[in-house]
Amino acid sequence: MTLHRIVLGMIIGITLTATTAVRAEPIVTERHQVSLHTITDELNKPWGMAFLPTGDLLITEKAGTLRKVSLDGTISAPIPGVPAVVDAGQGGLLDVAVDPDFATNRWIYLSYSEADPAGGNGSSTAVMRAKLTDSGLQDGTVVFRAIPKYDRAAHFGSRLVFSPDGHLFITLGDRFTAKDDAQTLDSHHGKVVRILPDGSIPADNPFINTPGALPEIWSYGHRNVQGAAIHPTTGELWTAEHGPKGGDEINIPAAGKNYGWPVATYGVNYDDTIISERTHVEGTEQPHYYWVPSIAISNIMFYTGDQFPAWQGDLFVAALKGSQIARLDLEGERVMHEETLFADDIKQRIRDIEQGPDGYIYLITDDRAGRLIQIKPAS
Repeated sequence: MTLHRIVLGMIIGITLTATTAVRAEPIVTERHQVSLHTITDELNKPWGMAFLPTGDLLITEKAGTLRKVSLDGTISAPIPGVPAVVDAGQGGLLDVAVDPDFATNRWIYLSYSEADPAGGNGSSTAVMRAKLTDSGLQDGTVVFRAIPKYDRAAHFGSRLVFSPDGHLFITLGDRFTAKDDAQTLDSHHGKVVRILPDGSIPADNPFINTPGALPEIWSYGHRNVQGAAIHPTTGELWTAEHGPKGGDEINIPAAGKNYGWPVATYGVNYDDTIISERTHVEGTEQPHYYWVPSIAISNIMFYTGDQFPAWQGDLFVAALKGSQIARLDLEGERVMHEETLFADDIKQRIRDIEQGPDGYIYLITDDRAGRLIQIKPAS
């Protein structure tokens, strides 16, 4: 239904920042009273985070560093073995994911903007798999490389999320000025791709037998997919698509489906010129939910913990514009209501949102004094 709203003991080190409240008094929301606590404000433009089984976090910084952060505020030195990144525009070191079998295989996955190995000016999103050891990352292998390389430092995506059956979804962007490529199947621009953890192609991918199509493609017609999460009940992939001026979207990408960009959109260009006169085009899917005006969405998270029982099953959407979280109250997959959270409290762009193993909610902010923030029930 479419709704519309107008370890690493050898490399640790080093920094200790006391956990501090963002503001003294509790924040009252529709369902809970909560408090926000800054664990650290010493991250340099963090982009993605993932919890390790120990309860510590791996956090990427856009310029190309990966750090381990403990919930007492301890930040490691840069972990060795991270691939070289193109830190330009929206590119850099992007998302991080931990293998579902990390306890036995130690694999982690990093997405990043990669330079053209042939020496050209272009770049594209790539994903590296490596083993996390006490001395850094080892056995790093590129398991996905978007094609073509393109000389534009915008719209790389990119989130990494594992499906319940062990496939790795990688979300990508249209590279901005190559937006028409989102409607073709011979490039990765504007796509969601699905691979196995070693980079091989699942035999049931929708375009694996389509002549001229890239076999990794799962869905197409996307703009810049910066958020992804697996629905805790259905196991389906949900994505957050950063729109133009208007037209941020939540989608539930299905195998082989076309999600319309740029032939169908609810947004306009940043200078208010028209991208498309149409919001509906035959053969394309409507967004599950969308925003006009945009809130500049980034990552998303389904809440499944016990700390906030009245939020269980809801979708939380982080936003860059307005430094807010949108809570979508769900009945099954149907969006019943939207609540805006923390619009006056954080005052930095929110880049990622994750649920911790402790049931609390964690945010990172996109700033040179980037913060790791913990959301807890108010005392």
